[in-house]
Amino acid sequence: MQFTAINAKIENIRKNADELNGFVEEYKPYIAACTEKVAGRYMSYGRDDELSIAMIAFVEAINSFNLSKGNFFSFSRNVIKRRLIDYYRSEQRHSKVISLNMFINDQEEEFDLSMGDSLRIYSEQKLAELRKLELKELGSELADWKISFSDLAEVSPRHEKTKKQCSDIAGFILSRPDILQQIMSKKYLPVAEIEKALKVPRKLFERFRKYIITVVIIAVGDYEYIRDYIKL
Repeated sequence: MQFTAINAKIENIRKNADELNGFVEEYKPYIAACTEKVAGRYMSYGRDDELSIAMIAFVEAINSFNLSKGNFFSFSRNVIKRRLIDYYRSEQRHSKVISLNMFINDQEEEFDLSMGDSLRIYSEQKLAELRKLELKELGSELADWKISFSDLAEVSPRHEKTKKQCSDIAGFILSRPDILQQIMSKKYLPVAEIEKALKVPRKLFERFRKYIITVVIIAVGDYEYIRDYIKL
């Protein structure tokens, strides 16, 4: 899924220090969410070193991102994760190995991160288990919006033109942290504001609202293993 609006914005802000700083400030809640996912605990700016590292990683992601890397949010989340892993590794005093606990089917397993910056390559069977776990988590999150997978099967666009229109709407939302925060906190899609900005017909929102919301949720959520697997 290509989000042209946010990708274009990244290209522009990296050339302007004030815009870049403003962009980082706007996305501090997103940076904190990525950090807390890795650390497994609540983080506070000014108190936790991890957030300073994550902000630097976010800027690194902005400066190194290009269209070949796909979705900026997925890319930046991975950069933040790698830098935090590097940080935790450097903090180890008696071991060169960091173990992250992953809970799969209620069984605790440890994965050795000592041989590289990222998690080891999983087998196809392990990937299937992780996707299943993420699908369950996504289903729970969508339930808060009163959206089911059967709903998505009915409302997913069939034509490329419509898919692109929905993608453009999702990209616009992701490029506007004020609208994104409103949607995620209030569970409400500000149709009138988006319609005015993009000049798209209201009937498009009425028919594909659940699909658009789902695309946004997957884009900003921690759905690493199903993001490219699900053909939204």
